[in-house]
Amino acid sequence: MMTRVASCSCGQLRLTCEGEPARISVCHCFECQRRTGSVFGTQARFSLKQVTIEGSATQWTRLGDSGQPTAFSSCPVCASTVYWEPNGSPGSVVVAVGMFADPSFPPPHVSVYEERQHEWALAAGQLPLQHEF
Repeated sequence: MMTRVASCSCGQLRLTCEGEPARISVCHCFECQRRTGSVFGTQARFSLKQVTIEGSATQWTRLGDSGQPTAFSSCPVCASTVYWEPNGSPGSVVVAVGMFADPSFPPPHVSVYEERQHEWALAAGQLPLQHEF
């Protein structure tokens, strides 16, 4: 069985996820853009039974674009938003895919709130990028 570990930037808050996620998606809603500081969020949904949480978290709740409340859990040390529990999907934990820091993580199969998508957002691999730091 596949085991993946997600953690915040400082490593204090960690999730061990057993098995495959039920859903991997990208969300273009304005709240995900604000939460990530990017133009979309990428997340993986697991059953709560698949997830072991270690470390302390600070929680805050907000209404999503769907109108449903979602409880977000962030590290109180580095402030990374690691996971959340959507009210509309009880028994689920949604993990920000970037917290796995794993380029081999499976790709998303669902995209939502595309009417708010930046037109260039999913074409980033086609942009003429300069590889300089």
